[in-house]
Amino acid sequence: MGSDSVGGTSEPELAHLDPVATAVVRGVVSTAGLRDFFDASFSTLARTIGAQGITVLSPAFGLYHGSPGETLDLEVGFVTDRAVQPEDGVVVGSLPGGRIARLTHFGSFDGLGSSWERLHSWMRAQDLPAGEDRWETYVTQPSPDMDPRDLRTELNWAVAD
Repeated sequence: MGSDSVGGTSEPELAHLDPVATAVVRGVVSTAGLRDFFDASFSTLARTIGAQGITVLSPAFGLYHGSPGETLDLEVGFVTDRAVQPEDGVVVGSLPGGRIARLTHFGSFDGLGSSWERLHSWMRAQDLPAGEDRWETYVTQPSPDMDPRDLRTELNWAVAD
């Protein structure tokens, strides 16, 4: 994969996943408030999950419901080894199972929109109806001093079967 400033993607593919339990914070957020929502949610999740002695089984993710508009209906969290006890805005959620169209985005978060478009175009070309749920798995944990080109984000889009 080339790592220019724009980033890139892997080839789209179809996967089959089992649904998994998650610990999440849910919200309906404006695009402008997204970063603050993520930051606040991950702080709360870390505290609650840690206090309950729950094991995190995945990188962080953001699950989006429905079509993006002025606001985004989403949940952010982690796959966990058992159900979280609802506390402080943290609730039990799940990632959907079934057929999932997926690709990996390489590079900064700024390029995610075009990667989502590429995945959606591929789904249309394959005659795969797009489901209501899409999620980003943040394979590489971002840090202030890293090169954004090193970020890897897995894009997953449920197929409406």
